[in-house]
Amino acid sequence: MASEAKDSGGYRDILRAPHALRLLTGTLVGRLPNGTGPIAIVLFVRSEGGSYSLAGGLTAAYGIATAVGQPLLGRAVDLKGQPRVQLPAALVSALGMIALAVAGISPLVLAYAAVVVAGLFTPPLEGGLRALWPSVLGREDRVHRAYALDAVAQEVMFTVGPLLVTLLVALWSPAAALLVINVLGVLGALSVVLSEPSRAWRSDPREAHWLGALRSPGLLALLGSFFFVGLALGSITVAGLAYADDRGNEAAYGWLMAALGLGALVGGVLYGARRWAGAPERRLRVIVGLLALGYLPLMLTPGVGAMTALAALSGVFLAPALACGFIVVDRHAPTGTVTEAFSWLVTTFGVGAALGSAVAGPAVELAGTTAGFAAASAGGFVALLVLLATGRVLMVPGRGVRHAVSVAVPGVAHTEKNTRSSENDRNGAVEPGFSARLQA
Repeated sequence: MASEAKDSGGYRDILRAPHALRLLTGTLVGRLPNGTGPIAIVLFVRSEGGSYSLAGGLTAAYGIATAVGQPLLGRAVDLKGQPRVQLPAALVSALGMIALAVAGISPLVLAYAAVVVAGLFTPPLEGGLRALWPSVLGREDRVHRAYALDAVAQEVMFTVGPLLVTLLVALWSPAAALLVINVLGVLGALSVVLSEPSRAWRSDPREAHWLGALRSPGLLALLGSFFFVGLALGSITVAGLAYADDRGNEAAYGWLMAALGLGALVGGVLYGARRWAGAPERRLRVIVGLLALGYLPLMLTPGVGAMTALAALSGVFLAPALACGFIVVDRHAPTGTVTEAFSWLVTTFGVGAALGSAVAGPAVELAGTTAGFAAASAGGFVALLVLLATGRVLMVPGRGVRHAVSVAVPGVAHTEKNTRSSENDRNGAVEPGFSARLQA
C-alpha cells in the first residue's frame, strides 16, 4: 500500500469549503436518533416497567425496520432529490418515536408500530452526504479525504450520542430523552436539505431496473465483505461484555468500547491525512486483512489495562476500512444509484453487526469469552476472503472515476457527474492524469 506525501491542507481544507461544515454537522445531528435509538428505547422501556425481553424486542424491530428502509429511501432520494425525501422521512420517523414516548409500552401493538415507523422512515442522511461531497469539494482527493473525515465523525457520534442520552435521562426522563433527540434529528435534517448543495443536487439518469444498485457485481462483492466486517464488530460488543463479567468489573466494558472507538478515531484521522496511491480495491484488501489480524490478540484476554490497549489497537483499521469502502462503493454504484448504494452499505454493515451479536452470545456460553473474540476475528478473515475471491469483479469498476462539479450555482441543478469507464479502461488502460491513482 503506497502513499504519497501528506497534503498540507488536510482536513482544514475540507472544512473551509463552502457548505462543508454545515453539511457534516447537520448530517451528524440528523443521525442522532438512529445512532442513539437502541439505548434510548431500552432506557425508556425499563423506566416504564417493561422487561429486558420487551426492550430487546422493540430494539430489534427498530433495527430491522431501519435496515429495510434505508435502501428504499436511498432509491427515492436518487429519483426525487434530497429535500423531497429526507425531510418528510425525518418528520415521520420522529413522530414514530414521539408516539412511543407519549403512549408508552401499552398496548404493545402500538409500541411496536411506533418503533417500526421510526426505523422504516429513518432518513438516509449518511448516504446523502456522500453523494453531496463531489459537488461541494470538487477534487477527487478532497472527496476521498472527506470520506475518511466522515468515518471519523461517525465514531464521534456513536461515542457522544449515548452520553447525551444518559445526560438527558439524568436531567429529565427517558421519555424526554426520546423527544429531545428526535427533535434534534429533525433540525439536523432540516439544516441539510435547506442547504444549497442539497437543494441543487440531482442524480444522473438511471437505467430502469428493479434491482437498482444491486445489479452491480462489484457492489455485491463489497456488501458481502462488509457484512462480515459488521459481524466482527457485533461479536466484539458481546464478547467485551462477557470479558467484563469474567473480571467482575462492569467499568471494564466501557473502557474496552471507548478504546475501540478511540482506535478507530486515530486510524481514520491518520488514513485521511494522506493521499493514497493505487487502486482502492486492492488497498481495501490490505486494510481488511490488518483489521482481521488486529482482532486476534483480543483472544488472549489479558488484564484490563492490557486488554484496553489491545482493544484500541484492534479499532485502528475500522475507520480506514469504512473510508476506503466508501470509495469503492462510489466506483461500482451504477449511474443514478449512488445514494441507494451507500444506503445498502449502511444496511449490510448493520445487519452483519446484529448477526455478530447473535452469534457471539451462544459462542460465549458454549466456549467462554475467548470464543466470542474468536468469532470477531473469524468475521474479519471471512470479509478478507470475500474480497480475495471476488478480486476480478472488484477490479472492474462499474463506472469510472467520478468527477465532481463545482459548488452549486443558483438555478443550476447539480448531478453526480462521472465519467464511465471505457473498454480500454476495463482492459487496463486509463485516462491520462489518472494512471497514478488507478495503477496498482
